[in-house]
Amino acid sequence: MDRSLVPPPVHDDVAAREPSEEDLDAVRAKLGRPTRGTRAIAHRCPCGRPDVVETVPRLADGTPFPTLYYLTCPRAVAACSRLESAGVMKEMAARLAEDPGLQAAYEKAHEAYLARRESIGHVDEIAGISAGGMPTRVKCLHVLLGHSLAAGPGVNPLGDEVVEMLDPWWAEGPCV
Repeated sequence: MDRSLVPPPVHDDVAAREPSEEDLDAVRAKLGRPTRGTRAIAHRCPCGRPDVVETVPRLADGTPFPTLYYLTCPRAVAACSRLESAGVMKEMAARLAEDPGLQAAYEKAHEAYLARRESIGHVDEIAGISAGGMPTRVKCLHVLLGHSLAAGPGVNPLGDEVVEMLDPWWAEGPCV
């Protein structure tokens, strides 16, 4: 697909937005279940629907929830799964193990993730734990993509790579 023909999602540098009832309905439809801990819309597809939500660090039932940025678009989720199946995580992990510059940038991404989550609330059980394998492993491309979309380019180097690898999941219009 010619990427130049499809407008990309645009990152909004303003703080995450409180979800409307329409946003929450869209997220529920995308997930096929009730939402858990959604506190804000962290990123939207060009169609205007949420594709990444920001969650609270402790769910209403008391469960610690380390996944700050949750990818909700089923097309983006499927695209990440295809990359994972193709061995992209293994390749990224190998580069991470050998590249001190990449290690340092990934550590900064981990720290940014933790700082944002801590600004929402502190949870002892997950203190120092981010997601996606950061800062030493590559464990989940879905989380890395969600982080890059929510935080914007230049924050998570491996998440930014995932953004570049994916075909425009939004090109066929809204997924719900």
